[in-house]
Amino acid sequence: MSEQSISNELKSMNLRFAALGKALPQVMGAFRNLMSEASKSGSLAPRVKELMALAIAVHKGCGDCILFHVSNAKSHGASREELAETLAVAIEMGGGPAAVYAGKALAAYDALTNDK
Repeated sequence: MSEQSISNELKSMNLRFAALGKALPQVMGAFRNLMSEASKSGSLAPRVKELMALAIAVHKGCGDCILFHVSNAKSHGASREELAETLAVAIEMGGGPAAVYAGKALAAYDALTNDK
């Protein structure tokens, strides 16, 4: 998984999200507000919240969600080790299917950091 392909996948996801926002402005505006409120700094740092969201995305098998939250976790300073520990919990809770998606999440992190 290359940095360019991850960047392209993120751009495509954002374009789909924007198109949905045009089709459903009130719903998606409310969803964006929810995302903003849920991820802002509080008792838990945004980095931790993004790692939590990543674990859920891995468990649910949502490829776009995984890319989104890997990118956000990285931008909030999550280390590869923190990401790996998060993926371990996702695998514990989701078994084999989560392990497949956890591998994709780790590959995405590595591609975004050139840390292969």
